[in-house]
Amino acid sequence: MTTVTLPVDPTPPGAPGSPPWLPLPGRYAVASGRSLVELTALCGPLPVRRRRLTLAEATLTVPETDEHPTLRFEFDDTHLKGALTLDHAHATSGTVQLTGDLGIDGTDFPVLLRLRIVERSDDRLLGVGVARLPYRLLRRATGFRFGRLRPATRLRLLIAGEFA
Repeated sequence: MTTVTLPVDPTPPGAPGSPPWLPLPGRYAVASGRSLVELTALCGPLPVRRRRLTLAEATLTVPETDEHPTLRFEFDDTHLKGALTLDHAHATSGTVQLTGDLGIDGTDFPVLLRLRIVERSDDRLLGVGVARLPYRLLRRATGFRFGRLRPATRLRLLIAGEFA
């Protein structure tokens, strides 16, 4: 009988046991000018209003243990002042689903963000994410309004950032 040793794929960079879509453990921030945040009001399939938002700060915290990573986006715009905190991740093929809360005026609203990893290395993560929010429920829960005279059934929050 002959013994054959098969090559083993190298483990992806990162901490042992960490998901392969994450960079090494640490705290990463988005540099100014390296992000895009857009809020779109939709009525049925049609966009009725679109606005780029000002991102005050965005951070990605990758823990060294088996805990979930934390993404935090702080918005400082006339149309949206609040923070989006995502702290539970579930990776599928090609995308990562992150759940968390959108905090507006002290009220948290649950959010599901689908993040597509565009590029990843040991010290950098480039991703594009979309969250769809039911406008009526968000308005009732938090009092948030995105324009008074235009109808909307849902909102789409688009986030793109390079964490380094």
